Amino acid sequence: MQLGFIGTGEITSAMVAGLCSFGTTSHSIRLSPRNAAVARELSNRFKGVSVASSNQEVLDHSDTIVIAVRPPDARGVLSELRFDLDHEIISLVSGLSLLSLSRLVPPATRIARAVPLPSTARRLGPTPIYPAEPAALNLFAELGTVFPVETEREFDAIYATTATIASYFAFVERIASWLAQQGIPESKARDYIGRLFFGLTTTAVEAPERSFQSFAANHATAAGINEQFLKHMVERGLLTSASEALDAVFHRLNAQSQTPDGRRPFDTTGILKDV
Repeated sequence: MQLGFIGTGEITSAMVAGLCSFGTTSHSIRLSPRNAAVARELSNRFKGVSVASSNQEVLDHSDTIVIAVRPPDARGVLSELRFDLDHEIISLVSGLSLLSLSRLVPPATRIARAVPLPSTARRLGPTPIYPAEPAALNLFAELGTVFPVETEREFDAIYATTATIASYFAFVERIASWLAQQGIPESKARDYIGRLFFGLTTTAVEAPERSFQSFAANHATAAGINEQFLKHMVERGLLTSASEALDAVFHRLNAQSQTPDGRRPFDTTGILKDV
């Protein structure tokens, strides 16, 4: 694959690392110079990675284009570029719907949206993709687990759950900080809590037939400390607040993926409808 990246931020760095850190990559990777320091560091670190002199040069030497620029910059950056009918487009831009993308990258028609996470650097990323374009599926299958979805609404719903990442780290930070307040050295508290949750997550991933609720029930022994803690959280509405926050994020993403009259512009195959 002749792979080109427009934008060289954290996610581009993670994807390139995931593709190149486990042996020689089969891809030829060309990076845009938008973040010159990051692009140069990646090209120096990995074979097969080069830095283009411009965004247009990335397009001219690539068949699959990953758009990884900040949402406020996307329209301005893409409007200056000349795409080709044969280009495969994979957009990582938050809030930029397929309809909006199709208007920014003509005459290219093979377009997919994806939400890779920093864990793609270790090939552990769960990546939702819509629609299920082969180029996107094959690329992200190298970087973890692919979650193709059938509609843009489903994509937005999965995307909304990534809004919980900062809250997760804030939650475990509060627990580790509490341990430190009890006299546990900060480094030891941080390591213990990180491994505690790593073990729980690994257990859940390795038992996909079990619901999260079943794990909660097994750990919340009657009159035990897990039951006490969970009851405290529930009574203060923290779990309900989490659902409400996700509703708000989903509403925001869902609104951005609709046409002005509220219709979805793509069918379940990703083909543009008449709008």
